[in-house]
Amino acid sequence: MENPNADRVKDVAALATRRARTKKNQFLVEGPQCVREALKYHLDQAPVLDAVYVTESALERHDDIADLLEEAYGTPTPEPGRKVFMRMVTDEVLAAMADAVTPQGIVAVAFTLDITADEIFGAEAINPRLMATLTRVQDPGNAGTILRAADAAGADLVIATKGTVDLYNPKTVRSTAGSIFHVPIIQGVELEEFAEDAKAQGIGVLAADGYGAVNLDDLSDAAVAAYYGIELEKKPKYDLSRPTLWLFGNEAQGLTRAEKAVANTKVAVPVHGSAESLNVSVAAAVCLYASARAIFRGEK
Repeated sequence: MENPNADRVKDVAALATRRARTKKNQFLVEGPQCVREALKYHLDQAPVLDAVYVTESALERHDDIADLLEEAYGTPTPEPGRKVFMRMVTDEVLAAMADAVTPQGIVAVAFTLDITADEIFGAEAINPRLMATLTRVQDPGNAGTILRAADAAGADLVIATKGTVDLYNPKTVRSTAGSIFHVPIIQGVELEEFAEDAKAQGIGVLAADGYGAVNLDDLSDAAVAAYYGIELEKKPKYDLSRPTLWLFGNEAQGLTRAEKAVANTKVAVPVHGSAESLNVSVAAAVCLYASARAIFRGEK
């Protein structure tokens, strides 16, 4: 494909907009790492891809992706009657399709992956032990980094409340480095209702709050003590080893009073230096790993 003004090129580029993504239930996947994970998901778990576009030089640089493409080409897509389409393109066409300022030679079109509320709790559901909730998080890079951190920490689900950036925003997807294909996501959630459903399943709700009365270090120390059977004089205010739903708030405003009210406990990440606070994605990583250490200790 050599014409950067072709209709197909314009259709792919349009996925940079939320309107086009919503209309087609598709999103843009850019760069070798993200496309590699999309291909693996498509081949190993469930059909997700619609099309892949790659330059000759990118294909030569990534032998593993070339092998995955050969395996995926012509396989069924989530849309009945369609097969995965692959096309070699010029650098100019790739640049016209991509959202990134500096494209890396390969883009794919994937179908959205959102799960429904019915798939979360119940006999045949995922019944998560660790969840991350993005509460009105606005920056696509922060959202993607939180999703990536949730994946690395072994989280079972990432939730985005109403008012949060679209997790299929191209910058968000790039920031996940492929983790968007590893962790189930659900968007447009009403926080209070979801938190109450979680509590009904015995899941604790923690609000990451810089002014929280409970210190994350204290909870972590208590979890370690409990694991080794050490009795503490002071009982911890929350057991980090229990299934947990974390709430992470807006970059500028944090969590509102109403949002914090749905939590069982408000937890502060200690700041030992002179920084006013942590970036929300960094704070999320610290919190999720503290829970993961307690929940998954001894399992791997």
